[in-house]
Amino acid sequence: MRTILSLLLSAGCLATSQAQAQDRNAPDTGDDRFALGQIVVTAPRSEGIGIDGESLSREAIYKFNRTALDDAINLMPGVVAGNSGGTRNERLVFVRGFDRFQVPLSIDGIRVYLPADNRLDYGRFLTTDISEVQVAKGYASVLDGPGAMGGAINLVTRRPTKALDIDVRGMVTFDNDADYAGYSASALIGTRHERWYAQASYARSFTDHWDLPDSFTPIVPTLEDGGERDFSRTRDWRANVKLGFTPNESDEYAISYTRQDGSKNAPLHVSDLVNTPRFWTWPKWEIESIYFLSTTALGDRATLKTRAYYNRFDSMLRSFNDRTQSTQSRPFAFDSPYFDKAWGGSAQLDFRMSDADTLRLAFHYRHDKHVEAQTSFSTAGVPSTEPRQTQTENTFSIALENELALTTALRFTVGGSFDWRDLKRAEEFGSPLGTSGTPAVLYQYPRRDADAWNLQGRFDWDAGDALTLHASLSSRARFPTIFERFSQRFNTAIPNPELKAERATNAEIGASWTAGGVRVDGALFYSWVDEAIFGVLTPGYPCTASTTPPATPTPGCVLTNLSQSRNVGSGEYYGAEASLSATLAPGLDLGANYTVIKRDLSYAANPGFRPTGVPTHKGLIYADWAPLAGLHVQPSVEIASSRWTLFTATPASQPARYYRTGSYVNTALRIDYAVTEKIEIGVGARNLFDEEYGLTDGFPEPGRSLYLTLRARY
Repeated sequence: MRTILSLLLSAGCLATSQAQAQDRNAPDTGDDRFALGQIVVTAPRSEGIGIDGESLSREAIYKFNRTALDDAINLMPGVVAGNSGGTRNERLVFVRGFDRFQVPLSIDGIRVYLPADNRLDYGRFLTTDISEVQVAKGYASVLDGPGAMGGAINLVTRRPTKALDIDVRGMVTFDNDADYAGYSASALIGTRHERWYAQASYARSFTDHWDLPDSFTPIVPTLEDGGERDFSRTRDWRANVKLGFTPNESDEYAISYTRQDGSKNAPLHVSDLVNTPRFWTWPKWEIESIYFLSTTALGDRATLKTRAYYNRFDSMLRSFNDRTQSTQSRPFAFDSPYFDKAWGGSAQLDFRMSDADTLRLAFHYRHDKHVEAQTSFSTAGVPSTEPRQTQTENTFSIALENELALTTALRFTVGGSFDWRDLKRAEEFGSPLGTSGTPAVLYQYPRRDADAWNLQGRFDWDAGDALTLHASLSSRARFPTIFERFSQRFNTAIPNPELKAERATNAEIGASWTAGGVRVDGALFYSWVDEAIFGVLTPGYPCTASTTPPATPTPGCVLTNLSQSRNVGSGEYYGAEASLSATLAPGLDLGANYTVIKRDLSYAANPGFRPTGVPTHKGLIYADWAPLAGLHVQPSVEIASSRWTLFTATPASQPARYYRTGSYVNTALRIDYAVTEKIEIGVGARNLFDEEYGLTDGFPEPGRSLYLTLRARY
């Protein structure tokens, strides 16, 4: 490692002298955010390791050792990381109580969307080449596209800031017994000149295993015996290449290519003896994206911004006979590949009608194509592969926003949009639900289009040199996925092509105060949720003897215990959040944030329902102390109250029940030392006191872990 680092630094010195000789006007902006990839935000960016309500800097991500997106974004107020539990065991993110279906995720303003079910696993997204995480809560500008019912998350990638920009990082992790547990490494090299810039980056993360806390007592040793968590191995890598052209001070054009690849196992529920364990693994999880972004000044008063992209997502889910993951010969064994593609773009025209009035018009188009073809296995191990089934859909949005300066200190922004969805193809292979005695066929679900409107307004008031206030009201909709509309859930659910969009009306008032080395942010929020989608048990579904309409009911045949997704839920989400960052003395910074969230969401079919995954109270306290030159000591404490979860390991004759779990106080410590101005080493620990806790039923979180880091910059 030392030899490689020396070569990099030597090459950097040579390239720097050459670049400076060729271009003495090469800019050094110090701002590594890829400006073309930002979305509309309303608050200034925090610097250093400061954490505010709308952005998270790359320095904070690094200092808190958060290499995965769910772990990083959990630092912010109003945002909660979770675990889906169950067989998929995916990492989740909630924004003020809204889940991954209701809060779009974008990279450089390009949405990451899985057209079948959009079950994004936030633990798969690496953060080492991210300059900033932007989070719009409640009020997400209609200019940024459809679907932002509860907010929006955008990852802004880095771009070079000088003639030679190098950032190399490495980390080795150890478990509770100080045994090797994995590593992560990344490298970024770029160059920036007066008229152009280029950059390449690579990041890799490998988890061999992680340890359960020493206090964990095995409940069913055949499922989990403690110590190293079974099936906790994961692997992810990400590469990005970016080339930009800046012909003048106002215009910029960039093309970017990203490839992300990963694989993972899925730990088992630690105590479920009722349901048959599902030995699932994801050997393939690939995202490939190429996109073009631009901004062009059209005279003195107008600006045109464009985005065009092509995305590809391929994945494979495999189910095996047993924990050896070596044979597939039982009825529940399968291979399930997805082949997804998307292409589209957007254009936004900003026109400054006067010094006080700016009008913005945006149009978005996206085409999604989902293809699947499951392979099943018999007891003889003979595979049977379905024909390919295809779903294709177009989504459109047109948005208008006007920003008016009522006075030099008071601005009013009003916006609206109209979204519509055009379903082109929805194929399925099998026997349509309710048919009897018919062979499996490739058939079409009934196709239904849908549309929705969105409306929002916001006041921003600069009340003084140190104080800003804001108030907003926003009504946004979210279209249901193909899974929600059509999936039969292995013949336990009835498709619902008529399923409508969910809607949330979000209100917020907030303030930000900055003076000297102190910054305080706070907000009160309230959301009304309507037409929420829930699975509802149906009294009966008639059997038919035909797969083609009009289907004739079979006398005396009714299917029972089936569910159907319907727009039957309503409720309120409300709460408050606050954050503080302060320099108490030279070399001593302190930060803290706190969130309280209440969710009252219900539907008549299940009076016992409770919204899961979000604690009522959540907080973070941290300090950055530099007792000596080059030495930084950073302790931190994360606090979260209990949250609702669902216990499903019950016989079929008994209903699942809700209970609260997940309360914890999680302490961490990191110490960094700058060996030179460009090289820094660090050591740290997560869950320092090895606390046992869980975020969802049957899936405990990691115990104590240790790590060593190295960072070199030039």
